[in-house]
Amino acid sequence: MKSPASASWKAPLKFRMPTAENLIPIRLDIEVDGQRYKDAFTWNPYDPDSEVVMFAKRTVKDLKLSPGFLPQIVQSIQSQLATFRSYEGQDMYVGDKIIPIKLDLQVNHIVIRDQFLWDLNNFDSDPEEFARTLCKDLGIEDPEVEPAIAFAIREQLYEIAIQNVTTARENRISKKGRRAAEHFTPRFLCCFLLIWSEIGGIFFLIRMACKASGAALDLMKLFSFGSSVVRKRKEWDYYKPVLDLLSNEDIHALEAKEERSG
Repeated sequence: MKSPASASWKAPLKFRMPTAENLIPIRLDIEVDGQRYKDAFTWNPYDPDSEVVMFAKRTVKDLKLSPGFLPQIVQSIQSQLATFRSYEGQDMYVGDKIIPIKLDLQVNHIVIRDQFLWDLNNFDSDPEEFARTLCKDLGIEDPEVEPAIAFAIREQLYEIAIQNVTTARENRISKKGRRAAEHFTPRFLCCFLLIWSEIGGIFFLIRMACKASGAALDLMKLFSFGSSVVRKRKEWDYYKPVLDLLSNEDIHALEAKEERSG
């Protein structure tokens, strides 16, 4: 797949995941009659809606869940898909953004913590391939860790993509405001107020205010969005993975803590 041209603040893209495959993260946390089902996975938003029902039926059957889970699984997935689709067609600004991705995951007996930089302009990026390489480098053999890492990356990228839609919307509003202000220029305003100055005798103060308003039109120039991928030596320890193995006792203690907090 060819990646879109490099994005900038003047060239918005249409909303999508900033990855090669446009897969979105889906989270389920459903409780029915004291039975709880939690899951996290990715979904192709362009699959037919009938796939959602088929998935829910297979899940209920395979996990021996009560029939009450079926409609709730369907509703939860469809609701999250509808949220994603509500952003489709909208502009999003990416710019020259390199953002930090953080991992803090517990999968079975393994705890992995890591952070690294991700280029939002690389639409050929592949979280699944990254997770596969990371697990191989760390010698992780548990097959459930790799998809958990990929999901965590996609979840963060999805949140950032939504934020970029908001940024694009705010940028459009700001531009409209600036264009309106440019038509009503400080020079025109000063001429207008000159006529009225004889009434109040406050021409000088008003003219000074007009000059100040000209500076307000250039507020956007105060902001810059540059970033660097060069890592400082003191940050090296922050950007290396930490891998811990939990004992059965540790896992039981974490599960008990989660139940109390839930």
